[in-house]
Amino acid sequence: MLRIITYLAVIVIITYSCQANDNSEKSQTGDQQISSVEALEKANKYLIRTENEDIENYIRRHQLEMKETGTGLRYKIIKKGNGPKAESGKIATLEYQLRLLTGDVVYSSDKDGLKIFQIGKGNVESGLEEAMHFMREGDQVKLIIPAHLAYGLLGDNNKIPPRSTLIYDLEIIDIK
Repeated sequence: MLRIITYLAVIVIITYSCQANDNSEKSQTGDQQISSVEALEKANKYLIRTENEDIENYIRRHQLEMKETGTGLRYKIIKKGNGPKAESGKIATLEYQLRLLTGDVVYSSDKDGLKIFQIGKGNVESGLEEAMHFMREGDQVKLIIPAHLAYGLLGDNNKIPPRSTLIYDLEIIDIK
C-alpha cells in the first residue's frame, strides 16, 4: 500500500512539475511575443513620425499651405473647377504628374497617358481615392500622399520604391 501511495505521489509530482515547466515556457514565449509586438509598434511609430517630418519639411521648403485629413493625406486645391462633383461610381479622367518627395517624376500623363478610373472601385492609391471625394471636374490639385495611403511597404515593383511618399499635381479633366 505504501508503494502505491509513493508511486501515486511521484506521478502527481512529475505531472505537476511538467505543467509548471510548460507554463513557465509559455510565459517566456508570451513575453517574447509581447516584446516583438512592442518592437514592431515602436518601429512603425518611428517610420510614421519620420515620414511626417519629411512631409512637413517639404511643405515648409515649398511654402505650401495644405489641408490635412484624418488619415494624413495633405491637399491643396489650386484652382476650383465648376464641373460635376466627383462621386463614387463615376469615371474620372485626370491629367497628372506623380513625383516622389525627392522631386523625381515617376509617372505623368504626358508620358504614360491619362489616368482613367472608376471612383470608389479601389483600383488607384487609397490617398487618391480619398481625395476624389472632395473634388470636381476642372479642379487643379496638389496632393501629398503618405506611403500607407499609396503603395506602402512594397512600392509598385516598378518606379515607386518601398515606403514612398507621393506628390500628385493633377487636374480633373472629365467626370462622367
